[in-house]
Amino acid sequence: MKQLKMNVMKWSSLFFMAVAFTAMSACSDSNDDNNEPPTTGTEPVITYPTVDGKGYAGIATSDGILFNNGTQIGNGGQEFCFTGKQTIKKGTYSLKGWVYVRSGAELTIEAGTIIKGDKLTRAALIIEPGAKVYAEGTATSPIVFTSAQAAGSRRPGDWGGLIICGNGLNNNGSAGQQIEGGPKTVHGKGQIADDNSGVFRYIRVEFAGYPFQTDKEINGVTFGSVGSGTTVDHIQVSYSNDDSFEWFGGSVNCKYLVAYKGWDDDFDTDNGFAGKVQFCLSVRDPRIADTSQSNSFESDNNATGANTDPHTTAAFSNVTLIGPMTSKNLTAGFKNDATYITAGSMKPDNTAALGKFQSAMHIRRDSKLNCYNSVAVGWPIGLIIDNELGSCRTYATNGLIKLQNLFFAGMGVTGSDYNKKYEDQLATWNVVDGKNTPSYDANQPSFSTTFFKTSGFTNNATLTEANLNLTDPKSVGQNYCPAAGSPLLNGASFTSLTGFTTVTYAGAFSGASDTWMDGWTNFDPQNTAY
Repeated sequence: MKQLKMNVMKWSSLFFMAVAFTAMSACSDSNDDNNEPPTTGTEPVITYPTVDGKGYAGIATSDGILFNNGTQIGNGGQEFCFTGKQTIKKGTYSLKGWVYVRSGAELTIEAGTIIKGDKLTRAALIIEPGAKVYAEGTATSPIVFTSAQAAGSRRPGDWGGLIICGNGLNNNGSAGQQIEGGPKTVHGKGQIADDNSGVFRYIRVEFAGYPFQTDKEINGVTFGSVGSGTTVDHIQVSYSNDDSFEWFGGSVNCKYLVAYKGWDDDFDTDNGFAGKVQFCLSVRDPRIADTSQSNSFESDNNATGANTDPHTTAAFSNVTLIGPMTSKNLTAGFKNDATYITAGSMKPDNTAALGKFQSAMHIRRDSKLNCYNSVAVGWPIGLIIDNELGSCRTYATNGLIKLQNLFFAGMGVTGSDYNKKYEDQLATWNVVDGKNTPSYDANQPSFSTTFFKTSGFTNNATLTEANLNLTDPKSVGQNYCPAAGSPLLNGASFTSLTGFTTVTYAGAFSGASDTWMDGWTNFDPQNTAY
């Protein structure tokens, strides 16, 4: 009997040791590179505030953000408010609904995290003024926001997007401005230039931009009055269903941005954005253009062209804009019309409408945009300085719009003076029936062309694409990078410029050995297994 008890105790001990070993192994496995999120034992407690002066009454609110056993960001409803402090560990998560990170909340997202936006709930992550998010990926372990659809089935607009809002400067006044795309968030009330919304580094945003309503789309990445205390660098937006990047006010400085095959504009600036942005690449899909006419740069001071401060005075440097009319695309049969611009396999099942490509740079509605040391290739129009609303032509003449050391190559025309006007003709503006209306002189080049070519004032150049001697060392799909002998390699000047990294080259790249896109970018997100 004593021997039997000893045997039972022995086998029991071995059994519990085996269970403990198995549990330890399971815990160890959860830290592997399989990107499975850690599980949690309990769901966050949700409340539904009945009183909220900002319009959030009745919306599910919690100081926890992870649900469904720790695998889902947001509770699954259309709107959810996060008010706590939490870290999202490296793993793969579903994002459902519009998740507001409310003022005072703090969210950290670990490097290597993959977040899949839900299509049914038009998922979006919305950082509100007063909140802080620390989303700091690395070159070898970026943070990825992407579609929840299977590889091969992803489309522009599969989910909402990433919206970052702050208390920075905005010319909409003390009332602030509601963010574009449908969410409730109002930004810019604080008018604090150096406001800090957190850190956003080494991030990809793919297949975002759901059109909530006509002309109320969520962009790939939207900045609303984001202050200069915020860190933004190494962000790639691919296949957005609206703009890739759009800034509404604010003075956040950004570096190393990639806009890849977006639907509408690549870099859109509005409502007094005054940041400095350096080292950017945009590459267009020749079969995708928006019904509003797609541009690479589009810049407004505000929607009405009113002379309100702070003005949109953003300054870009070292930008490479690869348009739809490259030699490669022309050889493949590109036409800037509906027979060619069909979106092909990327056509989404939503209300987004197709149109035509327009310009590398469209400056309008009282904007004072500035661009230096940059190159644009293959657009129907190089530059439009549009004087319909506001005083952009006067600003250009008086040196308040600076476009210097720019290279245009392979353009249909160098310039035009009006939206949707594809001929290079001088516009004269007169008020007719209460509306500023252009008349044209076909014997003279547009004001925009003359301004671009004014010797000694702009130091710009018009070339052929072959003159630039471009290659594709990172398999982007288009030639974008200067090889030996390219005029871009010694084409920069930073005389009288501040706030930029001084380099010798124009455009975003020093040559094939340039490494800033290495490791974290992805130019085939459609076929990536997440």
